[in-house]
Amino acid sequence: MTSMSLNMVYAVRATQEADVYNIRCNITDYLGASYDTDYCSRPDDTVGVNPLIRQWLLDNPGFQIEPYIPPDPPTEDELRQRMPSLTARQFRLGLVNADISPSTVTAAIAGMPVGSDQDKAQIEWEYATTFNRLHPLIGTVGTALGLSDTQIDALWVAAAAL
Repeated sequence: MTSMSLNMVYAVRATQEADVYNIRCNITDYLGASYDTDYCSRPDDTVGVNPLIRQWLLDNPGFQIEPYIPPDPPTEDELRQRMPSLTARQFRLGLVNADISPSTVTAAIAGMPVGSDQDKAQIEWEYATTFNRLHPLIGTVGTALGLSDTQIDALWVAAAAL
C-alpha cells in the first residue's frame, strides 16, 4: 500500500459554500493507481487526498479559482419529470379534493375518438396502480377537463401529500 499523492491540479472552482472547492486533478490512490478525478475539498476534511489538496491551495495562492456559477433554474418540464409517481388512491383522492369526480374522468375518456388510444386510456385509468405526471393520459384527460398544466401540477403536488 502506498501513500496518496496529488500529481496535478487542472482546475479549481468555487462552490456556493465558503472555502469549499471542486477540484479537477490527477491523483495516485492508496493502491498505487493514478487517474484524473473530480474532488470536492472541504476545509475540515482530513481524510484521503484532501489534506494534500488543502496544502496545494495554500502553496499556490496565484492559481485562478473559477467562480461559482449557479445552475440554471429547472424548466417546467424538468420540474414535472421530478414529480413523484402517485398511487391510484392518491391520484383519485387528489381529483376528488379538486372537485373532479372520477366519473368525470371516465366520461372524458369515453368522449375520446373511438379506437386504440381510447382503449389504452381506459385501461390505464382502470388498471394502473401508479400514475406519472408526464404520462400522456394525464395531459389528454387534463385537456379534456379544461385543466392547464399549472392546475394539473398543483393537483399533483397536493395529491402526493395524501
